[in-house]
Amino acid sequence: MIALTRRYAFPAAHALRHPAFSEEENRRVYGKCANPGGHGHDYGVEVTVTGPVNERAGRLIDPALLDEIFEENIRSRFSHRLLNDDPIFRERVPTAENLAEVIYAGLAEPVAERSTARVVGVRVVETHRNAFAYGDYGEPG
Repeated sequence: MIALTRRYAFPAAHALRHPAFSEEENRRVYGKCANPGGHGHDYGVEVTVTGPVNERAGRLIDPALLDEIFEENIRSRFSHRLLNDDPIFRERVPTAENLAEVIYAGLAEPVAERSTARVVGVRVVETHRNAFAYGDYGEPG
């Protein structure tokens, strides 16, 4: 199996607050990240795809196509925005864990429709200490 991982970045802000929690519970669960004003990150995103290599082109997917799909479906939607304002985060807290899952879901169908590749993983790097992966990475351990 061959896989390609492509790296992207975009700045965005979020406030980690669950609408069903009291102010005190939000502060207990999310600490300073529960600040109603939010805070920002320069998110790094790694998208991993796999599939058959096109014998003629010698490529799994044209990287420019993957870039285009990422731009259309992810960066244009989330870059320079407060994630809490996006409808997808109305019912879920915009943690980096949830962001990784949302990005995966947002790329899986367009990649499959426009190529023979399939998305197998998305890794969101939130800070120099925190990175979160979603996809077919196997069992942790």
